[in-house]
Amino acid sequence: MEILIISGLSGGGKSKAASFLEDMGFYIVDNMPAGMILKFADFCAAGNGRYNRVALVYDVRTADSFDEFLEVLSTLRAREYNCRLLFLQADVGAIINRYKETRRLHPLQEQAGSLEEAANREIALMAPVKAQADLVIDSTNYSTARLRSELLRLFGGDGGGGMLVSMVSFGFKHGLPLEADLVFDVRFMPNPFYIEGLRDHTGLDADVRDYVFSFREAVEFVEKLRELLRFLLPLYQEEGKTVLVVAVGCTGGHHRSVAVTHALAEYAAGLGYPVTENHRDMTRA
Repeated sequence: MEILIISGLSGGGKSKAASFLEDMGFYIVDNMPAGMILKFADFCAAGNGRYNRVALVYDVRTADSFDEFLEVLSTLRAREYNCRLLFLQADVGAIINRYKETRRLHPLQEQAGSLEEAANREIALMAPVKAQADLVIDSTNYSTARLRSELLRLFGGDGGGGMLVSMVSFGFKHGLPLEADLVFDVRFMPNPFYIEGLRDHTGLDADVRDYVFSFREAVEFVEKLRELLRFLLPLYQEEGKTVLVVAVGCTGGHHRSVAVTHALAEYAAGLGYPVTENHRDMTRA
């Protein structure tokens, strides 16, 4: 079982990190007291694989002293769990700007009197926790997309996550998919609808696919789309896209768009992306 403890400075990016890690398949628990962490870890370990990846957010809100937490961390590392501590920080100027943008109150501001003093006091308080961190991310100059990309690099692994590529076929006469990010029109391809033996079949049937890809223009078009996807998918992922919806349309959504969508879905999966394939209008009358 993998246990990731997310800690760090208020305004350092912990909440965003937790959200991104949830997309990657982690079960997230925010603000758990140190005294409950070991019991929760044992509970997750007995969950028959349901909680294989757990991320716990622990910060200055939880305790005045971190001695108990550091003992718990040492115990977790001594057990069979794959336990790591991620510490997120930013410089004081960045933290002040982020709190001004959100208009939230720093957890220590009422005690410290000013936001700057609260940030500096927290840096001192959290120093023993930072010293035990396996990974430290300074998010001072990070955009949201860059933070997600860095977390994906560190924790994406084989446990899922990454950008999901959703391949959708549709018929133009039924309207565009509203969620589409990229739309491709294949109505220029010869239409199997006008072939008597193919009309009642779909683009998932071998005879329809063989017909569609028997034409040079169809083969060349799909090859160019593959090249485009090979170029674009890493860029969208780096930008921070969680789901990219690629829609391919023909007239009715039964034949050409289905065959091309299926081919592109297989290609994207071969590149290592998690892929879903949906043929929206294939079963419409």
